[in-house]
Amino acid sequence: MAGPAAAAPRGAGKLYPDARSALADLVADGQTLAVGGFGLCGIPEALIAALRDSGVKNLTVISNNAGVDGFGLGLLLETRQIRKMISSYVGENKEFERQFLSGELELEFNPQGTLAERLRAGGAGIPAFYTPTGYGTVVAEGKETRQFGGQWYVLETALRADVALVKAWKADKAGNLVFRKTARNFNPACAMAGKVCVAEVEQLVEIGEIDPDHVHLPGIYVDRIVVNPHPEKRIEQRTVRAA
Repeated sequence: MAGPAAAAPRGAGKLYPDARSALADLVADGQTLAVGGFGLCGIPEALIAALRDSGVKNLTVISNNAGVDGFGLGLLLETRQIRKMISSYVGENKEFERQFLSGELELEFNPQGTLAERLRAGGAGIPAFYTPTGYGTVVAEGKETRQFGGQWYVLETALRADVALVKAWKADKAGNLVFRKTARNFNPACAMAGKVCVAEVEQLVEIGEIDPDHVHLPGIYVDRIVVNPHPEKRIEQRTVRAA
């Protein structure tokens, strides 16, 4: 697994002019990436597009879902840049389905809570943990199991990534992040699990303008910042109420 380039010093020079320049000396073939988002909510759209344009390949991508056809991580599936997905939900992408069923794409399925905890553990330096989720199912095949208090548990290992790509609503120039609503589900965990983290944000403010009590992710976890003030923000499944 290739290692990332050295990041800028913490708290200094974190702002990059665009997504392409933020990834230029960072991404490489064969890396593992953690990509934030929940469905199409809170996905780093500009960073994913820049990753596609970089041409890096044989990637392992940790993400709750795999985007949709032609958008989000679906862009990287179309260009065959992803070798393996570590995911929880992949039901909105026909190209994903085709590649998986034809043996072109490797998949490691995780229950959603287990995936979140594996990322959180990776960021916290915890190598593994026991969970009752998945015991007695295919999820537990080949994994260590152990009984505690009369209940069986499955040993799950932590997840770490060479690079984390996340999306936040607001950041200050030190990289302190604020997320909005559902976008907070996986983005903080992905950021903490990455050796280097690049954050795509809609708003950038001066240091001190974000109330410390409102910071969702401290800037110590964020190495690079890209401002994308007008993301597309597609709706994954549009539902309307009958008249």
